[in-house]
Amino acid sequence: MATWIINASAVNPVTGSLEKKHVMVSQGQVAIWLDGTERPDTEGCQVIDAMGKLISPGLIDMHVHLREPGFEYKETIRSGTQSAAKGGFTAIAPMPNTRPVTDTAETVRLVVEKAAHEGLVRVLPYAAITKNELGRELTDFSALKEAGAIGFTDDGVGVQNAQMMKNAMALAKSLDRPVIAHCEDDSLVEGAAVTEGAFARRHGLKGIPNESEAIHVGRDILLAEATGVHYHVCHVSTEQSVRLIRHGKSAGVNVTSEVCPHHLVLSDEDIPDSMDANWKMNPPLRTPRDVEACIRGLEDGTIDIIVTDHAPHSAEEKARGLERAPFGIIGFETAFPLLYTKFVRTGRWTLDFLLRRMTADPARVFGLPYGTLEPGAPADLTLIDLENEREVDPETFLTQGRNTPFTGWKLYGWPTMTMVDGEVVWTEQNGIESDTRGVI
Repeated sequence: MATWIINASAVNPVTGSLEKKHVMVSQGQVAIWLDGTERPDTEGCQVIDAMGKLISPGLIDMHVHLREPGFEYKETIRSGTQSAAKGGFTAIAPMPNTRPVTDTAETVRLVVEKAAHEGLVRVLPYAAITKNELGRELTDFSALKEAGAIGFTDDGVGVQNAQMMKNAMALAKSLDRPVIAHCEDDSLVEGAAVTEGAFARRHGLKGIPNESEAIHVGRDILLAEATGVHYHVCHVSTEQSVRLIRHGKSAGVNVTSEVCPHHLVLSDEDIPDSMDANWKMNPPLRTPRDVEACIRGLEDGTIDIIVTDHAPHSAEEKARGLERAPFGIIGFETAFPLLYTKFVRTGRWTLDFLLRRMTADPARVFGLPYGTLEPGAPADLTLIDLENEREVDPETFLTQGRNTPFTGWKLYGWPTMTMVDGEVVWTEQNGIESDTRGVI
């Protein structure tokens, strides 16, 4: 049965204004757009009244942690995709630092098949660059691609050996797959939990220097230039990294990059003196200068896309304190409201700019057929209430994690419905719409 979504608001990409629209979805695709002044023929169709809410392509998150297999006490494919759907995401790419590491064709297939049976949104898995992410031996890239891996990364750790990374890039290039890099020089970060900056100095803590990230960024851009691979930099957090990526792009290197919401809205100066581990993530919160560099990098296209790096941990793990707790915070259910409130409502960004960085641009960077609501495109979409202010309450989240620094923040721009492949998978009123929702 076809579905009409009536009385929605859509962004005019030329004027930036919101215009009333009606959209028909049929057979999993966007079928018809009508101007709000026209009257749709809804006979025999399901009708969803958007009541003026924004209609957007489904958000795309190319850097997430679903924790399964091996860490199901933190998150599962089911709970993670439920959380993603509630956050307005319709396609997500989980990292391979699971247990076992997603470094074999069998494990990739396990993730794909589990997502097909239990996931609510599209799950596009990465596979590891090296076996067990130990940096010693390359995985079987060809078999991993065949099993469904969309790219290769040792996220969670940096590939320390330059020759290993160069070999990986050459192999990935031959298979037309990107290399996605967690950039971190281990020799500079051991025993540190926060960045070198005001908070570390105040508490007498060893800091993680900016160059620990930027050294790998610079090295890898040179290796990408030599091999011709599509090289993608994970969770950029420093001014130096932005500068190096900008230079690489200007030199014609096929380098793209991403940034997380927390690195755009928080700095090390915001970390509370209570040493709350919900403020501990990797890369760490950097200085205000780095934050502004990342914002400007996103604005001028040096940084291509926004990702969440959704990284759930148990309450017991985060209770170990700032120095001993694992790195990482959750992000699916706060990402859009956080950025909409911080940047669009304040007038720094247009709504169209934010949406593109979370939809069309990730699709472009990774060659995905999503991120648009043009007729004939997959009907992956979300409705968002731009006017409703709500307080962040982790107890209402669908993720198993509660590790967020944004508890109590008052934000606008909350998703109210998510549709994947023409089927509603989550609504604010009814919660999860189906027991199983697997689309790969």
